[in-house]
Amino acid sequence: MAMAEKFYLTTAIPFVNAEPHLGFALEIVQADVIARFQRLLNKDVFFLTGSDENSLKNVQAAEEQNISTKELVNKNAKKFKDLKEVLNLTFDDFIKTTEKRHIEGAQKLWLSCKKEDIYKKKYKGLYCVGCESFYTEKDLVDGKCPEHDTKPEIVEEENYFFKLSKYQDFLKDLISKDKIKITPKTRKNEVLAFIERGLEDFSISRSKKRAHNWGISVPNDPEQIIYVWFDALSNYITALDWQNNGPLFKKYWPADIHFIGKGISRFHAIYWPAMLESASLSLPKEIFIHGYITINGKKISKSLGNVIDPKKLTEKYGIDAVRYYLLREIPAYSDGDFSIQRFKEVYNADLANGLGNLIARVAKLCERSSFEFKESKTELSEEYKKDLNSFKFDSVIKNIWEKIRSLDRYLDKKAPWKIKEEKQLKDVLQESIDNIRQIAYELQPFLPDTSLKIEKQFKGPKIKAEKSLFPRID
Repeated sequence: MAMAEKFYLTTAIPFVNAEPHLGFALEIVQADVIARFQRLLNKDVFFLTGSDENSLKNVQAAEEQNISTKELVNKNAKKFKDLKEVLNLTFDDFIKTTEKRHIEGAQKLWLSCKKEDIYKKKYKGLYCVGCESFYTEKDLVDGKCPEHDTKPEIVEEENYFFKLSKYQDFLKDLISKDKIKITPKTRKNEVLAFIERGLEDFSISRSKKRAHNWGISVPNDPEQIIYVWFDALSNYITALDWQNNGPLFKKYWPADIHFIGKGISRFHAIYWPAMLESASLSLPKEIFIHGYITINGKKISKSLGNVIDPKKLTEKYGIDAVRYYLLREIPAYSDGDFSIQRFKEVYNADLANGLGNLIARVAKLCERSSFEFKESKTELSEEYKKDLNSFKFDSVIKNIWEKIRSLDRYLDKKAPWKIKEEKQLKDVLQESIDNIRQIAYELQPFLPDTSLKIEKQFKGPKIKAEKSLFPRID
């Protein structure tokens, strides 16, 4: 038997200073769709997620709650790991950056970079703790961090630096020629514009004091802690046991796709490839950069109190309904909005009246008849594959819903409830069943539970009506 082609995908590892919110749920659900889709194509998939635990943000959040940083990161990381059940995800591993395997790997990556690429110097800079990142005056908007809208603090100390400036031409060539493909194009252009402005070396360590003694020590310099981004990015290889040249690393690296949000594109598209190149490691093939979710038109933020817990949402409305909204309503390539009112509208229109109603309608007609139905063939169209390979989740779903509407129109036109002639009735019902099975098959990566329920119900030879898939909500 031929070996299955491998497919390795990752999500970003979120800071665990707070509980998971809808913004990260979007990313991990999108990644899950691609993992399930690649498995449908018979690929050997490895899907990784995890938690970023070594940031100063985590230390500050723990101080606010009056608990140890370790207690805080463990408590919140568990909630991120629990998203597996909350959102019905299929990730294969969950890496915590406080784990021994990761610490060893991050330190090994530091030691594997070319000696001349890492040097120590004193400097002074503008630092945003929210991003865990230095900014130059020109990066700021009205003197504030563009991501967090807060004034950065002035930091002065001696740290290690990575020679990013040396990789300017290498990175420009990499991105412009799609050697690392960045999807969508708008994001690729933003990354290129950032490179064009001129790359500066970046600091890759913090003093132990400023890091509150939290994080991974710099090899051979216990007074310095590895900068959180240098450490975090290495999770994509440390989880594969790169540090021991393990079988997973040999099999799955390089990553086929890194899923990330637009706020961290420069770390993934610029810092990470330069670090890998310095360490003589192969580079990821593609980076997909999604937009952000706003809540009722406003940015998600703890201070606004508009953080939505995905767990509460799925407990109330069901996992597939939440997955559906995220994939259908949030544009694949840009920002989108969530509101409970819109959620209910979409649920009732598309899931209760659309899909649910169609399934109930056809099942009832089949149950009333005495026919035995035959199995039908299902396959993914080239258009479906092309759209999912380009992460156009919303387009694929629109096409599936067009099939649902089209089958509804077919039933209205044929009016099987009026047909007296046996063979004619059987043909209309068999045609409807074939279409429903195809719809269920295409829904697999998006609404896995619903897809399974429909498949079971329409397996034949006898088909029975069952309770509604999506009861209406008021």
